[in-house]
Amino acid sequence: MTEPVAALDCGSNSTRLLIVSGDGTPLRREMRITRLSQGVDATRTLVPEALARTYDVLSEYWSFMDVLGVTRGLLVATSAVRDAHNGAEFLDEAHRRAGVDVTVLSGEQEAAYSYAGATADLVPDEVPTMIIDVGGGSTELAMRYDGELQSYSMQLGCVRVSERALGRDVVSAEGDAAARAMIEREIDRAFDAVPAFGALAGRVRLIGLAGTVATLAQLDARLELYDRSAVHHRLLTRSTVQYWRDTLGAETPAARLARPGMVPGREDVLTAGLYVLDAVMERLGVDSLLSSENDILDGIAAALLAGGCA
Repeated sequence: MTEPVAALDCGSNSTRLLIVSGDGTPLRREMRITRLSQGVDATRTLVPEALARTYDVLSEYWSFMDVLGVTRGLLVATSAVRDAHNGAEFLDEAHRRAGVDVTVLSGEQEAAYSYAGATADLVPDEVPTMIIDVGGGSTELAMRYDGELQSYSMQLGCVRVSERALGRDVVSAEGDAAARAMIEREIDRAFDAVPAFGALAGRVRLIGLAGTVATLAQLDARLELYDRSAVHHRLLTRSTVQYWRDTLGAETPAARLARPGMVPGREDVLTAGLYVLDAVMERLGVDSLLSSENDILDGIAAALLAGGCA
């Protein structure tokens, strides 16, 4: 049997690990909030404290991989490292800590792996399936249309929108207006770049993945403890997105953190992610989305088992 492989994702807000067996069975999933993108939007530099947090987690992940006999894997970095002047230095140390190949994904590669991972276990639908991956620094949209993957990586993410426009505390009228304007500008760019997005508005099945959608699903389910079966493929309406956006926006981060389902480390940026999610749903003309706990990690792991990767 093929040896287990590991997929690692050093995202803007979290650092995650998936180890799968040679037949693709998940053996271990881990997630830590590391906020690698701290200050990157303003300085274009990965700051020492963010690097230290991420390196510590990668060392921890290496121990998990070692126990399970992983000798092959891929660590991917995304928006924060793409935007940082010292990204190459980070990759060198990440390779040393994790002991696997490392690469920076383009927005298109990120969307492709995310689409592959999120759609692998879905039943076919009569309308095209689109994924939305709201990350910390970027948001990927991807769908298959006319036999090809159409994708776009928007410079929108829960951390980026929080830092640049919305703020992290109780949302002000000024923050609300600034965030909406920032998001609309970037959605305009996406729909101009990929005409299929607009052409199929109202006729897509939307699948949401990554931290913003996962945390929303947990809040909606009022989960005190994470339960994958309760959030994977949970149907979330646009009115649910709006309810939690407005409810959390009126609270302090401490009050948000006290709510069942809130993931520590997301309480200050989740509201911004919900602004992005609602705006995209409005533009697409969809009233609901399906949450997916399968994502970019699953896409990378499948590619590794198939003998290829970035």
